[in-house]
Amino acid sequence: MSAFARLASDRAGTALTEFALILPILLTIGMYGLEIAWMQATNMQVSQLALSVADGAARMEQTSNSAVVPTVTEADINAVLSGGRMASNGLDITNRGRIIISSLERNSAGNQYIHWQRCTGGLTTKASAYGAQGASVTSAGLGSGTARITAPAYASNSAAMFVEVYYNYRPLFGQMFVRPFTYHQEAVFLTRDDRNIGAGTTGTGASTC
Repeated sequence: MSAFARLASDRAGTALTEFALILPILLTIGMYGLEIAWMQATNMQVSQLALSVADGAARMEQTSNSAVVPTVTEADINAVLSGGRMASNGLDITNRGRIIISSLERNSAGNQYIHWQRCTGGLTTKASAYGAQGASVTSAGLGSGTARITAPAYASNSAAMFVEVYYNYRPLFGQMFVRPFTYHQEAVFLTRDDRNIGAGTTGTGASTC
């Protein structure tokens, strides 16, 4: 048998050749799956961060033993914002995100508005989707879903701590599968105890937006 005939009938490297041909496809599918999983994990982290900050904001002055209805201080708000940044250390909110706390309340006329608003994070191009401090809110309330959040009655000495978190997502594999985009998650909790909402906040060092 000639050398050409033996080479034509040789099947020793068939499996290796097939593997080499299919390997790029398998790698692409695997990398795409990792990207999707990382996106979902990041989305969950951002959502949990919004819930955590809203919960913390709702608890401000909860342990006050004063006989007088407490007023939220700027130090309280800064502590909540700082806790949010620390809890999300892996996300790097300081440089790639923005946390916005809005106190949704009603004035003496019963109209809803954002009484005060505080922010942290380096993504300063992002503002609240519902307006700045002092903005009037429609009767529908705040929120992007069909069920909106409305403020408690003015006489209840209560407010809704509405939190928005923006986060710039950077894909694992550059722009191979997805382009960079921004997550936006929202969460809200009612204040746990009575607050002197008419006075606004007290103290200095406000983390203004």
